[in-house]
Amino acid sequence: MSTRVDPSLLQEIKKYGEIHVEDCFNCGNCTAVCPLSNSSTPFPRNNIRMLQLGMKDKLLESIDPWLCYYCGECTITCPRQADPAEAQMTMRRWLTAQYDWTGLSKKLYTSTAWSIGALIIGALIVILLALGLHGPLVTNQVELNTFADVHMMHTADLILAALLGFFLLSNLFRMYRFTFPRGAQNPPPLSIFITEAWQLVLHMLTQKRFGECEDNKRWINHLILVFGYGTMFVLIVLFLSWFQTDELYPIYHPQRLIGYVAALAIIYGSGDALIGRITKKHQMHRYSQISDWLFPILLILLAISGLMISAFRVSGLPILTYYTYVGHLVVMMMLYICIGPMGKWAHLLYRPFAVYFQAVKEKAEEHNKAIAHAPAPVS
Repeated sequence: MSTRVDPSLLQEIKKYGEIHVEDCFNCGNCTAVCPLSNSSTPFPRNNIRMLQLGMKDKLLESIDPWLCYYCGECTITCPRQADPAEAQMTMRRWLTAQYDWTGLSKKLYTSTAWSIGALIIGALIVILLALGLHGPLVTNQVELNTFADVHMMHTADLILAALLGFFLLSNLFRMYRFTFPRGAQNPPPLSIFITEAWQLVLHMLTQKRFGECEDNKRWINHLILVFGYGTMFVLIVLFLSWFQTDELYPIYHPQRLIGYVAALAIIYGSGDALIGRITKKHQMHRYSQISDWLFPILLILLAISGLMISAFRVSGLPILTYYTYVGHLVVMMMLYICIGPMGKWAHLLYRPFAVYFQAVKEKAEEHNKAIAHAPAPVS
């Protein structure tokens, strides 16, 4: 089957980050030293070769960039300083933009002006809604649910979650269509997708492959961050009427304790990533795009503003509580608009689904080989 070549592919992908694959002479050292690479997924070499040859359709079909967790060993040992690890990172940004049918991901990844503009628009939306929809400002005591009715806020959260889910799932479907293109020979049967679904759950909850890098400290820190963010997301979307209350509970009560632990986990995990970006001690932090800065900064601001709301509420400071609450919502909207389904946040789904899709591919290959080698029926 012929493969279409796109000579502009390399220049297109260069818009998404630092990439120096012109220096690669395809020696294979990167694949040899990678602890996550194997015969079924010989990255980074395979993807770099696709990029050098302009094989756009093949690169779109590849999920190998998502199987890379940026251990950095390939770049450290590369004899040509072609930086294969950063090439994988840049390809992940490009793939995210290809999965996104709205085209916004490309704008946000390739234009600082678009990223800043999206932040401003998100902030203005929340501020205008707060000015128009907030309840009475009770100043003699803190009545947060009078200022921001919890039922109205819960409805808004559910609508926002539904919108995020729609964009994420529709983009994920495009990922599936690219990975398993129509007309492909011997497509995996539905039964294999069902029997391998446990892989999706396992890797979504544990990010197990991340721990296979030699330095697994980053894996642990990332798990802490995911735990904190996931806990807070569940509290806000499913249990807001219990979590946002005017009743003051003791600090050891689950309503406060769970929120504090989740916020501190977010600050720790995001702070670790932010310090890494500043110090550039680890290979993966040598290059940073605006999204790499915005993600941890907005997460830290989200957690700190949440803690401030609690502190002001407990201290009986109503005006500061209300204003900080609006600021908290502003940061949340910035995070979802600029980093959400069209940005860095989406890798939370793309990575485990890539592992799942790869498992399906390998099982389907075994299935097809078994059929091919099965004895012919006796007539």
